[in-house]
Amino acid sequence: MYKVDFPVDQSAEKAVERRRSAESARKARIFNTRLRVMGLDTDVLNQQVQEKKHQQNKERQRDKAFDKLREYHDAALLQLETDDREKRAALHTDLVQYWATQQRVEDSRDADLKCGLQGAFRIPIPERELGPASMQMFQGEGIGEEQVRREQMKETERDLQAQREDNARRHMGNKHREMLVSRELVHQDLRGAQQAALEEECKNAIRIAYNDYNRALAAEQAEKLMEQHRREERENLAEMRHTLTSDMMIECAEAAERKVGGGKPHHVLTDRWRGMSPEQLRAVHEERETQCRERQRKRDAEKIHDTALDLQLLKLSREAEEEEVRAAELKRQTRIQMDQYNMQLAREQQAHQEYLDKKLYTNKPTRDYFYQFNTSSR
Repeated sequence: MYKVDFPVDQSAEKAVERRRSAESARKARIFNTRLRVMGLDTDVLNQQVQEKKHQQNKERQRDKAFDKLREYHDAALLQLETDDREKRAALHTDLVQYWATQQRVEDSRDADLKCGLQGAFRIPIPERELGPASMQMFQGEGIGEEQVRREQMKETERDLQAQREDNARRHMGNKHREMLVSRELVHQDLRGAQQAALEEECKNAIRIAYNDYNRALAAEQAEKLMEQHRREERENLAEMRHTLTSDMMIECAEAAERKVGGGKPHHVLTDRWRGMSPEQLRAVHEERETQCRERQRKRDAEKIHDTALDLQLLKLSREAEEEEVRAAELKRQTRIQMDQYNMQLAREQQAHQEYLDKKLYTNKPTRDYFYQFNTSSR
């Protein structure tokens, strides 16, 4: 048979080596005095410092980019404003030049009206070379101009005269209308005065009728009051007569009793009762004496009961005092026993401590004793 050499599996050794490396790193981290006492993780702190520096650099670059963008924007705005100002100036210059060359006042259609007749004859082309459409005055236009002017003046005077007459007629009509209005107002004032006088007469008549009606009502009311007063007087006299003749004013005891059938006692009328009879008074006195004797008997019995109760309470209080004295004595004896027991425990504790200090713990620990601790991270 052939001998085959299989490859050695080194995974177990690698695992052991990996665990040893982890254990060494753990010991270095745990037994580091600065890291254990102060609780600092330098790797994390260095990473935080690097991140903060990176963030500051990013912010600085961003601020620089913003500043450059702002400068570019301001320069662009300034350039746009300068270009706009130049365009406006160039446009205004061109417009003034156009006005000066193409829109002159003497070349306008109404130049002859604004500047007299001078502009009408300023024609750069000779008159012989112009056609019929360029003529300013035709043949036969100046004939009868004075007659026409006079007729126009006459017509103007006639129009003015017609306007004066029309104004005069209108003025007369206004005066006539004002007279009519004033006359109508006078008539209205007269009618108003007549109506006011009639209304005043009607008011006086109504006031007189109201006064008469009120007097009649007052007389009727007075008659009713007198009749009511007489009726009340009659009723009061009848009531007084009835009171004087009734059983309420007499001293008869039987008048205060009302008989009730069925063997029931007589019912007393409170509005007619004049006091108790001698028999009733005697019965009341006898009942009162009986109640006094009964009350005195109860009072004597209560005094006897209270005396017995006081004696019993006195006996119980004496027994309670004796019980308190016995309890105090027992408590004092218990306290004495506890003090003695505590003293004995103190002496035993002191003897035990002296044994530990002088006999048991006499050897000091060496350096090897302390080196056996903290040899592993587990």
